[in-house]
Amino acid sequence: MTARELMRALELESVEALQIWIKRLLAIDLVQSSGRTQAVRYYVDPGTLRSLSFVGATTLQRIEPHRLLALLLEDIQRYPASAIGEIHGRVGLEIPRSRIRRSVSQLVQDGRIVSSGQRKGTRYSLP
Repeated sequence: MTARELMRALELESVEALQIWIKRLLAIDLVQSSGRTQAVRYYVDPGTLRSLSFVGATTLQRIEPHRLLALLLEDIQRYPASAIGEIHGRVGLEIPRSRIRRSVSQLVQDGRIVSSGQRKGTRYSLP
């Protein structure tokens, strides 16, 4: 991903705020880069992933249930009154929508979030 994409994903104010971290990660060879100027792309060194016996692609498809619940809670905290489609788009489209829906329902049942509205108009917020 590019520095601008990473900046947006981390919700930082500017690319300059990200440079301190990127330079350090590049210095210790945890992250590598390719390209020049604005087209520079950053990625985790595949050799590092192999040496750590990392199994699988870097995707959210196999996210653990408790981590997904925490991710959903954080998203709903940052973006109150969100529809399930909005939450799904922000959390990750690689996670099946049905899994997002089940996890959100579990959070509602546990009383950790509240829902308002019906059917397509249902919105989720913190209590």
